[in-house]
Amino acid sequence: MKIDFTKNNGLVPVIIQDYLTLQVLMLGYMNQEAFEKTQKEGKVTFFSRSKDRLWTKGETSNHFLWVKDIKIDCDNDTLLIKASPEGPTCHTGNYSCFGEQTPQGFVYKLQNVISDRIDQKTEGSYTYKLYRKGINKVAQKVGEEAVEVVIEAKDHDETLFKNEAADLLYHYLILLKAKGFKLEDIETVLKERHYK
Repeated sequence: MKIDFTKNNGLVPVIIQDYLTLQVLMLGYMNQEAFEKTQKEGKVTFFSRSKDRLWTKGETSNHFLWVKDIKIDCDNDTLLIKASPEGPTCHTGNYSCFGEQTPQGFVYKLQNVISDRIDQKTEGSYTYKLYRKGINKVAQKVGEEAVEVVIEAKDHDETLFKNEAADLLYHYLILLKAKGFKLEDIETVLKERHYK
């Protein structure tokens, strides 16, 4: 990776992105020494322009950014680091310096599609048909899919297992909608458990 540190007084901008949600967490700057330290230690170290020194994110808060991947842009003068944040990234206590945590990814898009099909009463939609049958039928379907995942997990057909796992997740999202919840609500519970 040949980074061009000759621009901007030896500094390159670094965009930090959550490696799971792909949400942008913050922007910082690195000089060559900060970049090398980041690579060596596996946690993000910036060059602080205000402190005029190397600064490891989390050095006082313990909210480190653990490096998962580093990419360089086409001009070799900007870095994108996908990281696993240990706690909130922003000094204000927010998940991101650009505001609160926002869900990303296809599963959230699917959740929105399911919600729209139900809210719009989309005729001919399997999702809406199942939802109309009531909570007992939706819950039963989730149970059936869970059993099929267990059965396929004991075999060695990866394609069948992945398809059954997808069916389970899809029906689980319908169940959440039927109960008036979203993935974000379940994530909140998981986060509360994780950080205790």
